Amino acid sequence: MGKPVDPKPVEALTADEASGELRALADEIAAHDKAYHQDDAPTVSDAAYDALRRRFDAIEARFPELQLADGPSQKVGAPARSGFSKVHHTVPMLSLGNAFDEADVVEFCQRVARFLKLDEPPEMLAEIKIDGVSLSLRYEDGALVQAATRGDGAVGEDVTANVRTIEDVPEKLTGAPAVLEVRGEVYMEREDFAALNRAQEAAGKQMFVNPRNSAAGSLRQLDPSVTAGRPLRFFGYSWGEASEPLADTQSGWRDRFAEMGFKLNEPARLCRGPDEMLAYHRQIIDRRVTLAFDIDGVVYKVNRLDLQERLGFVSRAPRWAIAHKFAAEQAQTVINDIRIQVGRTGALTPVAELEPVTVGGVVVSRATLHNQDEIARKDIRVGDRVVVQRAGDVIPQVVSVVLEHRPKDSAPFDFPSACPECGSDAIRPEGEAVRRCTGGLTCPAQIVERLRHFVSRDAFDIDGLGDKLIRQFWDEGWVTTPGDLFRLEEKNRQAEQPLQEREGWGEKSVSNLFAAIEARRTIPLDRFIYALGIRQVGQATARLLARHYESLDALRTAMEEARDPESAAYLELIDIDQIGAAVAQDLIGFFAEDHNKTVLDDLAALLTIEPLAPVAQTDSPVAGKTMVFTGSLERMSRAEAKVRAEALGAKVASSVSKKTDIVVVGADAGSKARKAAELGITVMDEAGWLATLGEG
Repeated sequence: MGKPVDPKPVEALTADEASGELRALADEIAAHDKAYHQDDAPTVSDAAYDALRRRFDAIEARFPELQLADGPSQKVGAPARSGFSKVHHTVPMLSLGNAFDEADVVEFCQRVARFLKLDEPPEMLAEIKIDGVSLSLRYEDGALVQAATRGDGAVGEDVTANVRTIEDVPEKLTGAPAVLEVRGEVYMEREDFAALNRAQEAAGKQMFVNPRNSAAGSLRQLDPSVTAGRPLRFFGYSWGEASEPLADTQSGWRDRFAEMGFKLNEPARLCRGPDEMLAYHRQIIDRRVTLAFDIDGVVYKVNRLDLQERLGFVSRAPRWAIAHKFAAEQAQTVINDIRIQVGRTGALTPVAELEPVTVGGVVVSRATLHNQDEIARKDIRVGDRVVVQRAGDVIPQVVSVVLEHRPKDSAPFDFPSACPECGSDAIRPEGEAVRRCTGGLTCPAQIVERLRHFVSRDAFDIDGLGDKLIRQFWDEGWVTTPGDLFRLEEKNRQAEQPLQEREGWGEKSVSNLFAAIEARRTIPLDRFIYALGIRQVGQATARLLARHYESLDALRTAMEEARDPESAAYLELIDIDQIGAAVAQDLIGFFAEDHNKTVLDDLAALLTIEPLAPVAQTDSPVAGKTMVFTGSLERMSRAEAKVRAEALGAKVASSVSKKTDIVVVGADAGSKARKAAELGITVMDEAGWLATLGEG
């Protein structure tokens, strides 16, 4: 077997190389998230996905200044799909960080102890990780009133009617508080899945891929009677909103869930330290085949809830929990072809078309090859026999080439230098791993994707204006720029065949579409910024920019002035928490391009763009103030202090400037404390900070 060719080690990457690879990885991971969480049709295996996430996290950790605000570390899941009403989770349904080996688990324990300033890690609850579909059940006065999928973590799908058909979900709870959201996993046992597939085959219907996808598809049936005919089950192991606490530990909550009639994901164990946690993990690996359902790892959670509260969250995941994943399964197959796909940002992504092969009971036929360097590093060619691996889903990761089986007439893959969609040059910027089409708004692949992004749920969120319509309007020339969306009604009036006269349309559906567009003529600034599709500017960065600059005019002026890297505007931009030089470069570049200015001028004339509504506390003494933390604190780590400051409505900056309001100094504060004194800025010691928190 040929020796695998590894990617360039993270520690050997330059900043420019890291920036380009982060963007490419983020785009690919986002596409996989949508396919998995929203479409129930994964496009990559667990192993391949985990490998992408692992490399992304490693690069982001080494280059924190390059952090992407729309990257996978900032998001969870995917938006709720159409066909179900939306449910806004009062408490977000977040994802978990991953551990892939024993060293990661040890580091997690050390990280928790450091954050809490403890000599040893606290007691952990270890649970098996079900390979199912996350679900939230809302009970009021003990009665089930709503069931919702996770969706993107903030907004899910209302699947109440379907969930009422699941026997494991109680309609009534005894001893529950007035409001209780029970969270857990919908799944299907392996024997039930096999029986379902036998019935599908006998009826001449399509077979299901695996229990997880079958459970997800069954839960999302528009007809509850279909769901009722599927053998779905539910484990309850967590919670969202609760009007009163049921216990003061994670294990205590589990006990209460069991008393209320919920089945639990067993076996679980309380562990002291990483040795006991890893022993549990090894035990579960040995018992894995004896379980009635699929699992893909174990989860460790800090048991005490008061410590969980102190640890808080980082982006998409809690600091107090981590998932320890299982290793992947492997097989060999042949690459029949390599195709190039063009994404919204113009990135050319190679995809391997595989000879179908069964890996761990699932047939797979495609794999993403990441980028040009990935193909070159592994010397992947059409016709090669390759090793692929998966851990529970559909599409594998190409691990290596089996060189002894390489065809004699084999030739290296010639990565295209022209866009396959529009024929424009496809260039690879210096230091980046991704080749990109230069066609921009003239490239069908990019403009259509950019328009789709513009109207997506987290951007303008225009109901009824989906992918199919965007493509139709583009093909007919009705929409070529974002501003054209707001001229559609006028275009329709002037058309030889207006929408009302077309098949599938009627007066009401046309009226609803134009009403939905009209309702979005007023939009918050953060959504507007996100809708522009600027590289590295996701929802989190868009909110930071909107809160900092407050208006589109102010943002545009600042970006124009920031073109001078020595200017005060540039220094102000990179001082915003989580915005580094790489993000600043993309922002400045976007606002500097003439065609983007034209689009912005057009939209500004058509829309009312409102300041971002305040979401944080406004009655705290630090609300709206810019704070800097320096030196070491005794009662809490600096990371915890920043989290709590933001929860009180403060802005946290990384350096002291004239715009800083408060500097909190700990031991060995150094130059930042001196600069604060020179500028006459309020300086607060740890005792003052604790008093602000009400803990003095």
